[in-house]
Amino acid sequence: MIIKTIKFVKIIHMKRIAFLVLYPFLLLISLLPFSILYILSNIISFTLFYIIGYRRKMIKKNLRLSFPNLNINERNKIERKFYTHMCDIFLEMIKSMTISLSSINNRFRVNNMELLTQFPKNNRSVIIICGHYASYEWMLFLANDFGVSTYGIYTPLSNQYFDKLVKKIRVKHNAYLISRYHTIDTIRKHQHSNHRAVYGFAADQSPYPKKKTYWRSFMGNKVPVFTGAERLAIEHNIPVVYADIKRVDRGFYEVDFKLISDFPKETKKHEITDIFFNLLEESINRDPSQYLWSHNRYKHLN
Repeated sequence: MIIKTIKFVKIIHMKRIAFLVLYPFLLLISLLPFSILYILSNIISFTLFYIIGYRRKMIKKNLRLSFPNLNINERNKIERKFYTHMCDIFLEMIKSMTISLSSINNRFRVNNMELLTQFPKNNRSVIIICGHYASYEWMLFLANDFGVSTYGIYTPLSNQYFDKLVKKIRVKHNAYLISRYHTIDTIRKHQHSNHRAVYGFAADQSPYPKKKTYWRSFMGNKVPVFTGAERLAIEHNIPVVYADIKRVDRGFYEVDFKLISDFPKETKKHEITDIFFNLLEESINRDPSQYLWSHNRYKHLN
């Protein structure tokens, strides 16, 4: 027991040291103007692609399975553009530490905010569902425009110091994070106490398949998918809206909200999930380089 305690203390100490060492560099990066930030992104992207080869086998596999009709040169072009996108998103996330609200409003625009805000105005919560596509990280910065409390569902970081930093950044822009392990209980508590809110789900990653797991086609491959957002929407009759995010220029994005279901209790089983994935596929096919191909999406295939 004593040995385990000593090991635990050492791990906590190392995590704290890692945070104290890295935090000043992250803060410095966040203070860079966007023009310099994207020069840095180009350097990192070049290094990851040509020198380190970060996850190249995984990315090539994902692109090959998703776009079998494209030739190797066409897929290679998508792959190279993806590395630039991945580094942009990572540095934009760091930039969030110090970015102003006016800068966010200029760089991340919504074309039809009224589609979403109609629900809080009518005393209803709403679920925003999106994929790991384009600038999904900046979605929560719209919290000030929603008119009610805004929550993002996330997986807590293993380093509690960085986890606190991520939460602090979100709170700065009036958004909060709910651990995916506490999502069901938290939303139930909110709804039973008449606490109306906006909940953001990025629901396109691969769950570990179990007996009751739902399998469906994604980019031409039968895979297991998460259905938690749909089940919560049906249980509490919370409207579901898809966030169709588009990159209009480097560092500039726009969003079109698309209604998936106004009254989820009236939908068929998996209907909401199916519509979501169909919309996500449309987004991916519009510009494949904007999707998170470094994730092992095809870990489980049927």
